[in-house]
Parts: sequence; C-alpha cells; structure tokens
Amino acid sequence: MLCCSWSGGKDSCLALYESLDAGGRLACLVTMFTEDGHRSRSHGLAREVLEAQAAALGLPLLAAAATWDDYETAFVGLLRQAANRGATTAVFGDIDIPRHREWEESVCRQAGMNAVLPLWQRDRMTLLEQWWAAGFEARIVVAREGIVDRSYLGRVLDRPTAFELATTGVDPCGENGEFHTVVTAGPLFRQPLKIELRGQVLRSGCWFQDLAVT
Repeated sequence: MLCCSWSGGKDSCLALYESLDAGGRLACLVTMFTEDGHRSRSHGLAREVLEAQAAALGLPLLAAAATWDDYETAFVGLLRQAANRGATTAVFGDIDIPRHREWEESVCRQAGMNAVLPLWQRDRMTLLEQWWAAGFEARIVVAREGIVDRSYLGRVLDRPTAFELATTGVDPCGENGEFHTVVTAGPLFRQPLKIELRGQVLRSGCWFQDLAVT
C-alpha cells in the first residue's frame, strides 16, 4: 500500500501514475503547508487547489503545517499517519538530486516505511513525452526570477513550451527549482480542475501565480 508525497505538480503526479500502473494501491496523499496552513510549502498552492486535486483523485489528503525548522518532524508525523492507513511505501517525484533522495529515505526510515522514486535518473524529455502521451495537463505556477520569465506563469507545459524553456538552458522538468507546475487534468483525475488565474506575487526570489478553483 502506498502514500504519495504530493506537491500538486507534474513530477509527483507522474511518479504516482507509474506506481499505480505497476500495480500499487494508494492509501492517501501527504502534503506539507506553510505554518499558517494556507499554502503548500513547495509550490505555494492554495489549500483549496490541493483539496480539489485530492477530490478529483478520489483520495484523502493528509496535511500538516510547519515552518522550515520543524518541517522534518511534521513530515515524519504525516508519514506515520499514512502508515496507520496501511501505507508501507511512500512515492516521491524527484529525478536526480541526491540530497533530496537521502532526505526522503531518512524520513521514511524514521516512519518505518520504504521510499520509492519511480522517475529517478530518467531522461527529462522522455518523462515529458510519457506525461503528454498519458493525457495529463499541467500549468506553470512558479517561475524563478532571473531564470524563467514570469510570462510563463499560467501557461500549459506543452511540447512547444518545454522545448522553448530547454533552448534557454532551463531543465524542461524544472528539477532544479527553475519552475513548478500544478496538475489540472489527466487519466488519474475523475474530472479536470477548473481554475481561474488571479494575481502574481514575488516571494523568496520566485514569481508565484495565484489560482482559485471555480
């Protein structure tokens, strides 16, 4: 039985998709929020967006709010909650940053679980081609200032956009934090998310696209 570390973005979604396609069964999603509990730590998504994704997936969303200082303790607590629901393995969407994998394996050990990273060291464009072929859709919602222009915010990460980013030297999967996405449709979703693009804000060196579920 699986749980998925759910950012709301394409990589965690594709990792989940592959795990389920391999025969895994999913108990729940786990997501960390800022200390006020209003936005996800990784992608700055409003809680209502993550809850709408979970509803579209037909899955419970386990969440915890934390500062960066107590993030690890809170995340281990979430994994233990997932274990109480039957999960023995946590799915992560990282591709090739070793320190991320080491941290994920460490927190899973603390929670008495295993970590699995289905996308690990896979070719970026091959992953994206698989993403598109499966029928998923994601929009860019975070752009790192000075690396990805804020004009990309709100755009669907389709082939032309991915190739355009790659020609500028940006990782087309955004693995190094150049950009982040939100999944809005795909074969795991019971129905597409209907979202409205609102304002944009600069925080901690990144431009964030605010979204609302309609």
